[in-house]
Amino acid sequence: MSEQLAIQVKQADESTPVKPESSLEPFEHVREIYNTVARRAFEAFECRGHKHGYDFDDWIKAETECLHPVHLAISESDGAITVRAEVPGFSATDLKVRVDGHRLTIRGKRETNEERKTNKSIYSERCSNEIFRAVELPSEADPTSIQATLDKGVLEFVMAKVDKK
Repeated sequence: MSEQLAIQVKQADESTPVKPESSLEPFEHVREIYNTVARRAFEAFECRGHKHGYDFDDWIKAETECLHPVHLAISESDGAITVRAEVPGFSATDLKVRVDGHRLTIRGKRETNEERKTNKSIYSERCSNEIFRAVELPSEADPTSIQATLDKGVLEFVMAKVDKK
């Protein structure tokens, strides 16, 4: 059985790796995302006056509002797997990454607050951006050999393949 590992992501402009916080179990996190999207889809349903027939549209709209896509490029050589993931705006401390045999999971959450005060009114904006991506790797990765770096919004992993003899 392969070893599960939470990966340390090194910010390209920092000399020491940033250790991600301990994460929720993957299924708990998926349930949390599902509940967030379901609440947002129901809000859209309510705003439309409880009209039925738009459930799928509400769900897709809610997903795009709650989750941002993570675009990946995966390449494989004789001895290694390289994964590049686009995570613009996320820092190494915002990201949590796991490798479990053939599966790579990337998730991140960042929150921004902006407040502007004018004469008598206050403008306040809060934005929460969350990403989640789980992908099967072409080969099993050796969890002790993984190197992860984050540079200019691109998260790159280089992982040695498990030698199966």
